Amino acid sequence: MPRTIIENIVIQEYKDQTFFEFCKYTTIRFFEIVYFEKGSGTIRINGKTVNYSANSIFVFVPDDIYIVNPESSTTTIAIKFLKSFFRGDASQNANLPINDWFRKIEGILNSESHQLREMRFETESDKIHLLSLIEMVAAENDKKKSYDLFIIQKSLSVILHLIARNIQFLNADMSTKIVESSKIQQIINFIHANIYHPELLTTKNLAEEFRMADNYISEYFKKHTDVSLKKYILNYKLKLVETRLKYTDLQFSEIAMELGFTDSSHLNKTFQSYKGMTIGAYKASIS
Repeated sequence: MPRTIIENIVIQEYKDQTFFEFCKYTTIRFFEIVYFEKGSGTIRINGKTVNYSANSIFVFVPDDIYIVNPESSTTTIAIKFLKSFFRGDASQNANLPINDWFRKIEGILNSESHQLREMRFETESDKIHLLSLIEMVAAENDKKKSYDLFIIQKSLSVILHLIARNIQFLNADMSTKIVESSKIQQIINFIHANIYHPELLTTKNLAEEFRMADNYISEYFKKHTDVSLKKYILNYKLKLVETRLKYTDLQFSEIAMELGFTDSSHLNKTFQSYKGMTIGAYKASIS
């Protein structure tokens, strides 16, 4: 049965099921982790059908629609972060690392490979650790009279970190299959991973990181992406601004400070040049 220990995070565990109803949380789910502990069958995801088997893990993002069709008795655990989790100031969640969790999830949302849905792992140990943590969260959730919120909080943090890390690995793995683009993809991955650390994204530091001349890395980047290095970094920041406007209730000044803009006026002017509308108008259009 679903249970909400942390406000707006739903943990569901189903044992030995041969039929799954359509999830009522689909329209309000922001991010979801589904672990198939045992069983086999298919999942229809956004109109496409894929197989699942024991110990497979899937991640779902906003607007994903999926239906599970078991072919054998299936046991599954689902952890759902609802859209409302990152909105408002619920006192129950006041001590949680919500901003850190959001950053990890947004990295997954903006990953080039997040559409693959089924998780792949750099090492078998990463997968084993992730499965153990999901089972630990479910076990704590199952305690009717007492549970350890500290264990659940820390486990969720590590779960999100492991997923984000392995999504990054998958991005790099996909790019190295095309030798010509592997270096540029490494640079892009580095930018995404360090977008909150502008000192690491200077031309000088990037040149040192990727063993290129200072005056060549910008030329190299534009040659392979058709966009300047400076503009790419700005465009990616603005994508993150859109994500925050859509899924959080952060003040414009908070978003500006977090993403390295001088103030909300600077952010608004830049955003208007990029989107053709103010941040206020964009927020209103998606509300």
